[in-house]
Amino acid sequence: MQYSFDMGPVLAAWPLLLSGALQTLKISSISMALGLMLGIVFMLMRMSSIRTVSRVAFAYIELIRNTPFLVQVFFIFFGMPSLGVTLTATQAAILAMTLNCAAYAAEIVRGGVESIKKGQVEAGRALGLHTLEVYRFIIFRPAIRAVYPALCSQFILMMLNSSLVASVSAEELTYVGQMIDSETFRSFEVYFALGVIYLALSQSFSLVLQLIGRTYFSYPTK
Repeated sequence: MQYSFDMGPVLAAWPLLLSGALQTLKISSISMALGLMLGIVFMLMRMSSIRTVSRVAFAYIELIRNTPFLVQVFFIFFGMPSLGVTLTATQAAILAMTLNCAAYAAEIVRGGVESIKKGQVEAGRALGLHTLEVYRFIIFRPAIRAVYPALCSQFILMMLNSSLVASVSAEELTYVGQMIDSETFRSFEVYFALGVIYLALSQSFSLVLQLIGRTYFSYPTK
């Protein structure tokens, strides 16, 4: 059996692919920012001396980390309307990715915070720094710098996992590819193109994150 490889129909749809790629970056960037902020909140709850608060955060983190991301997306998009909460596909995608990212970010950042020696905190207080300054300069900044590579890997993985939200018709790159495939019947070429685009996106995303790291956290890159 001979197959005639033809990228013409796929290349003709480049505006749609570009739109899908930009939407993927938009959804991922919003989810990354919100997920990191929410993750820090859950990290603080997880480390709280109040047992109930700590247990709530622990239960949330374990629930998210031990259930499939696709099931989480389906629960939010298909399940929540039963509770009277209806979201668009894009809103459901951002919410699911944010909640998922928060659980992993909480544990990653917690590892960084726990690596900070108590002596450093005590030294900061001895210098007259108030609580917010201690958290900002002595705890959070060094902690995030220490775990920044792990956070970058998690963010890139989250961006790649955004392809799963196509299952609820969120109009990102994979969904656009499925639409092009249904119109052109060039499955091999379409998904080959998607693979190349995702590779380019992940590499570009990685370079941007490394630049942020060098600028704000003095994170060395090769």
